[in-house]
Amino acid sequence: MKQTKFTSRIYSITVQPMPANSLKAPANLRHLFVALLCFFCLSHAYAQNPPARPPRIATPNDDLVSFEVNDDQSATLRLYAPNAKSVELSGDLKAVKIDRAENGVWTMVTAPHIDPSAYRYYFTVDGMKVNDPKNPMVADFRPTVDLVPKGDTLFWQRKAVPHGLLSIVYYESAATKTTRRMYVWTPPGYISNGKKLPVLYLMHGAGDNDTNWPLQGKAGWILDNLFAEKKIVPMIVVMPDGSIPVETFAHDLGSNIVPYIEANFRVQADTRHRAIAGLSMGGFETLETLLDYPGMFSYVGVMSSGWFSRGPDALTKFDERVKAVAPVLKANIKYFKFTTGGQSDLAVRFTPQTRAVFTKYGIESEFSEMDGGHSMYVWRNDLHYFTQKIFK
Repeated sequence: MKQTKFTSRIYSITVQPMPANSLKAPANLRHLFVALLCFFCLSHAYAQNPPARPPRIATPNDDLVSFEVNDDQSATLRLYAPNAKSVELSGDLKAVKIDRAENGVWTMVTAPHIDPSAYRYYFTVDGMKVNDPKNPMVADFRPTVDLVPKGDTLFWQRKAVPHGLLSIVYYESAATKTTRRMYVWTPPGYISNGKKLPVLYLMHGAGDNDTNWPLQGKAGWILDNLFAEKKIVPMIVVMPDGSIPVETFAHDLGSNIVPYIEANFRVQADTRHRAIAGLSMGGFETLETLLDYPGMFSYVGVMSSGWFSRGPDALTKFDERVKAVAPVLKANIKYFKFTTGGQSDLAVRFTPQTRAVFTKYGIESEFSEMDGGHSMYVWRNDLHYFTQKIFK
């Protein structure tokens, strides 16, 4: 039987001969050919003349400004929620006035004269927690806004200076047997200048992840500005994900993260060129790592943290651990700093007693506090100060 071939504009189909003993072959072939030709014709017609999409309907959300600072140092926040029955402002910011416009935009205004700081907030819509969809700094579940007086430029804000490279790095963690993530800031010129740099390992607090310091903490802009002002030694800053058990994280940092950075980045891989710091839970991770790897770091920063222990015997195990490694710590630590956010900081009860354990064994440290509580406003200031003291 002769082979049959059909060709359309861009398609070619070859049909192999049917068995000679198949009496239904001609009918089957006709049905197949008709179906295929119909398919090709319809496909070609659709490609040449696709159906018109319905026009997009504009909404007030298109150009909505969700956050503004007013002249009286109050804040106005807005949310487009046309079907909501109730909307409230929650988190660090509270509204003293809430209005709903006919177009479905809810407007919330805070009290005036709010202190300049970083504030975490969210909306409660009909009883449900909702992040601000118009906030570009939303990361995971903790959106933050900066309430700064109009016209002011603070040290954590973006300025017209050379900017470092903020990289997202994935690595294999033997501690967790998973692929984990971290952010790495390298200063302007790092790629081209060929120099080896010291490294600061910087940890976030509980409930956050590795996005906290780069986004809410504005670490990149703080470092960019300090670098441009020649106030810091050029360094690499590693911001890992500490959202795992503290002991596991200490092992991950000492046995996985530090070796990975030193194998893949151009760094000075010795004790004198390593620093470690963290806020709140990250401060606890800093202490845990320091005791597990006492010869690894020369600069240590503990922000709003300490051993959260109660009772006369609560510090016994930490006392014993510090005593065991005190000679190594004394030989290697060049700068040790504890900070809190004043009396409203929940860590203020535990930081002094933690510091006292180190002092007991001859490991000296500095201490400072500023009003601001347990907040990113305080920790930005801590980072700003700490980075100017290390590697010098």
